[in-house]
Amino acid sequence: MNKEQAKKRIEQLKKTIERYRYAYHVLDKSLISDEALDSLKKELFDLEQQYPVLITSDSPTQRVGGEPLKEFQKVRHEKRMLSFNDAFSREDMEDWLERLENYLDRKIKYTDKTFYCELKIDGLAIELIYENGIFVQGATRGDGTIGEDITQNLKTVEAIPLRIESSNPKIPVPKKLIVRGEVFITKKEFERINREQKKKGEKVYANPRNIAAGSIRQLDPKVTAGRKLDSFQYSVVTDLGQKYHEDEHNILKAFGFKVNPDTKRAKNLKEVFEIRDYWEKHRDKLPYEIDGIVVITNDEKDFAAGDVIGKTPRAAIAYKFAPREATTVVEDIKIQVGRTGALTPVAVMRPVSVGGTTITHATLHNYDEIQRLGVKIGDTVIVNRAGDVIPHVDKVLKEMRTGKEKEFKMPHVCPVDGSKVIKDGVAYRCSNKNCGARQREGLDHFVSKKAFNIEGLGPKIIDRFLDEGLINDAADIFDLLKNQGDIAALERFGEKSAENIVSEIEIRKKIALPRFIYSLGILHIGEETARLLAYEVGNISKPSDLWNYFQKVSLEKLQNISDVGPKVAQSIYDWFHDKKHHEYLKKFDKAGVKIIIEKKQGVGNKFKGLTFVLTGSLESMSREEGKEKIRALGGDVNESVSKNTSYVVVGGDPGSKYDKAVKLGVKILDEKEFIKMLS
Repeated sequence: MNKEQAKKRIEQLKKTIERYRYAYHVLDKSLISDEALDSLKKELFDLEQQYPVLITSDSPTQRVGGEPLKEFQKVRHEKRMLSFNDAFSREDMEDWLERLENYLDRKIKYTDKTFYCELKIDGLAIELIYENGIFVQGATRGDGTIGEDITQNLKTVEAIPLRIESSNPKIPVPKKLIVRGEVFITKKEFERINREQKKKGEKVYANPRNIAAGSIRQLDPKVTAGRKLDSFQYSVVTDLGQKYHEDEHNILKAFGFKVNPDTKRAKNLKEVFEIRDYWEKHRDKLPYEIDGIVVITNDEKDFAAGDVIGKTPRAAIAYKFAPREATTVVEDIKIQVGRTGALTPVAVMRPVSVGGTTITHATLHNYDEIQRLGVKIGDTVIVNRAGDVIPHVDKVLKEMRTGKEKEFKMPHVCPVDGSKVIKDGVAYRCSNKNCGARQREGLDHFVSKKAFNIEGLGPKIIDRFLDEGLINDAADIFDLLKNQGDIAALERFGEKSAENIVSEIEIRKKIALPRFIYSLGILHIGEETARLLAYEVGNISKPSDLWNYFQKVSLEKLQNISDVGPKVAQSIYDWFHDKKHHEYLKKFDKAGVKIIIEKKQGVGNKFKGLTFVLTGSLESMSREEGKEKIRALGGDVNESVSKNTSYVVVGGDPGSKYDKAVKLGVKILDEKEFIKMLS
């Protein structure tokens, strides 16, 4: 994205964020989830970091919240109330620390208490003022400079003391004390209130934060009192000689404030990562909602030296959990043909982290769903993965459109076999009933032991990948290397399963030429014919070289290859003169698949000029081992018996090849005779 494109995107993001922020902070209306809004804000922040010259004073990254409600008296904060920038990954945290150290022009000194980590509660920030130990005023953050006086409502919160005394004689209560914290509602109370809302036939609240924010802004304190709000305090604004941020927590405890017990020091970012990861796994055990941790430089001098940029302190950041909702851009909509022949539209998206995994695909189910959502190629959308289910497009942010978006139409012919597409209720299907089954058979053949031998990609997993739109042909299997998150996001898969599948695919990117030719599933081309073709082709390094070679080979020349008759030659010729197969082979090139060349001659020439056919099961070795031994001695192995066959090796339960050998008078060897020849 160049500077001009970034400027346009930034303007769209600013307008969209401000619209949602105004609705949420001023009108108390939640139009999209906090996570989706965070995702938009993170994109804006990253673009502004990339192009600092585009940062303007009206950017949402430069302010805290909306205007205070007119119904409440305005309160000017003695010291500006700030909020935090968000980090969603370890890389984001490392970038944050690097920016801070660059600003300080020195490295942060690492001790056993370098950072202080607090749980980021999903509530409403407040400020409390005490004079001579008596609670005299409480306010919301508002725009950071001016908030709303909610003193009477906060007096109904039992967690907030009306009078304070010090339990530590070394920390006397000052004449004026300013502290800050969070008002929130527990999960249990959230469920109780929503049950009551349902009984009354009124709308239920989307999340606990909505109730906390709505309750604290009630004009009638009795309504607030009925909501049973809770509160933690986490910051002392008044200078009481604190040297570390954790000293503020100790002061608050001494004064009788409720302080979150789950705070912790960290001596480096590694420990910060461990704390954050622990709470992401154990957040459900808490009685209240959290969406991450707040990481602060513990040393007050470092914090003060970091100063403020826009709305945020440089020396603190909110390290958020993986969002279950995020925004991204639909870069394309492709058609996936499932095993039943059903055509499913799949959104190909700009990579985005949802629920802890980076995804690039989301099913759009059917054409009716596309029309219901109104999604176009190029749209900015909200992707949801609530409850760790398969990601899906939840909403289109139409206000982000530029006019360059393209409408999507279902194809009239099947992208797999070119057959006519028919409408079946809300579904679209290929009119060839065997289409999906053939495609599935081709994929099974491709991953089989004699082809790419990709273990772990069994029939059920291939079916799942087909139906979810992760693969459409065999070459797409190697695209999964870039899209591991798309596998992990599937129900009952997870990170470990995805990692195992991707690891297996990665080690199969190099393949012998005979195996590769066999994997293509060309009609009438078995394992031995593939090997003969590989010998003819010779030295190539990439899949598309096959196309280049066979474009120059005549049908007559193909028929002259040993064990290749007119029918087989025609099949090879037709396959390599179909343009769609050229594109197919180029996909393997792009995915990084490499061809390994095997030499025809082995360790000797004992069987040079001899052709063998194996039938039935051998006891002392597998048929594959037998074939390799023949080739190692310079012989050839064919799949079919002809008058040119030198020997037919017969094991237990031989098939029709034995009968044909008898009919043609070809020399037949049992297993003992074969072993004797080998030795």
